[in-house]
Amino acid sequence: MGVIGVSTPAGEQRPVVGAFRRAGASLGRSKQRVIEFARQPVTSFQRRVEELPFDYPPSVIIAVDLALFVVAVSAAIQRHSYFPTALPILAVLLTTAFGPMYAFLGVMPRPLTLGLFAMTAEALFLAQPVSPDLAPFVLVAAAGEVAAIARKRISVPITAAMMIELVVFDMNDHLSQGLPTYLVGVAFGWMAGVMLQYQRRFLYQERGYQDIRAAQAADEERRRIAREVHDVIAHSLSITLLHLTAARHALQTDRDVEDAVESLTDAEQLGRQAMADIRRTVGLLDARPSKLVPEPGVEDIQGLVGDFARAGLEVRYLSTGDLRAISPALGLALYRIGQESLANVVKHAPGGSASVHVDVDGTEVTLTVHNSAPAGLPVHPGSGMGVSGMRQRAELLGGRMNAGRDDDGWSVRAAIPLAPTRGGISCAILPGLLHGLTEPRKAQEA
Repeated sequence: MGVIGVSTPAGEQRPVVGAFRRAGASLGRSKQRVIEFARQPVTSFQRRVEELPFDYPPSVIIAVDLALFVVAVSAAIQRHSYFPTALPILAVLLTTAFGPMYAFLGVMPRPLTLGLFAMTAEALFLAQPVSPDLAPFVLVAAAGEVAAIARKRISVPITAAMMIELVVFDMNDHLSQGLPTYLVGVAFGWMAGVMLQYQRRFLYQERGYQDIRAAQAADEERRRIAREVHDVIAHSLSITLLHLTAARHALQTDRDVEDAVESLTDAEQLGRQAMADIRRTVGLLDARPSKLVPEPGVEDIQGLVGDFARAGLEVRYLSTGDLRAISPALGLALYRIGQESLANVVKHAPGGSASVHVDVDGTEVTLTVHNSAPAGLPVHPGSGMGVSGMRQRAELLGGRMNAGRDDDGWSVRAAIPLAPTRGGISCAILPGLLHGLTEPRKAQEA
């Protein structure tokens, strides 16, 4: 006994020791599985089925195994005249072996071993022929199981071998002239398994497409919220700076404290309003339901112009047509485009004048914001995201937006149809639907 330990190199002893350890660990796991099954058989069996890597509902797997068990038991009962021979009982045990083997030993069912066990059980059944015989339906169910979990290059040869087995036993008149029916049954079992596998494959593809669509919708929602935050900040800071400039001018030139205080008060109110708008906009990122706060619409453009006018910008407002024909989503887009345009006037053309015109006809609404450039001040487009954000707002609703130089300044013109195109509607509402926005206006303005 000691000679073995001395003469065997240490490098050869380690694999042997490791094998014993793995065997001991496997026995320990099997014992734990048996104890768990004895305590809670239904729960334990369902958990084992759910752990299978085939991604089929446990109910489907259990139903197929149960059908296979019923067919095997029925075929064994048909052979009662052959008792006390144990061939039918052994065939039933082979047919249903993988359930206990996986539940207690953790042996994973493989397509080749499934087919081999089924064909062996079928051979044991057909060794004792009866008429009519249910035993060939064991191969029907087994062919379906193999085709459902294996590729065609594996399932087709296994199914062909099952058919050949039936043909061989039919040569000895063991099938009682039922061979064509049994062969067709095996073929249909294979087809059912292939259909299940295709269904699973298409399910994987659909899950991947849903992930892609969800990611695209999330990106679009982030871009939309970024535009909202940008427009709110640009608008509030532009008017706040105008108020601060007026307050500084009043204190430096006229020493008029009352005018300075009034300008600072307006700046403070605007800052608080801007903070509330930012909190509401950023709150769209939160999954919790937010308060119902109405979004600004086309009717609020006149108030927007008034804010800029009170802050010191020379601006005029004109509306023609029926503003009630404008939807909330369209009104919000026009408001944001006008807001960004006026903020750009303050930023790029300080001291200039501006005009805002909203025109509604039978098919579309047009918003035009024009500003003149002060003498000696070059007109340039800037490098921010304002123009691109305005253009995206218009295009999402099926419209168009143009911004550029004209004779004496800069013009922004957005023309959007009153009834958005189908593509515009789907792009607009998809992010809101996926993120569960419950506010009607939010779902439309996306």
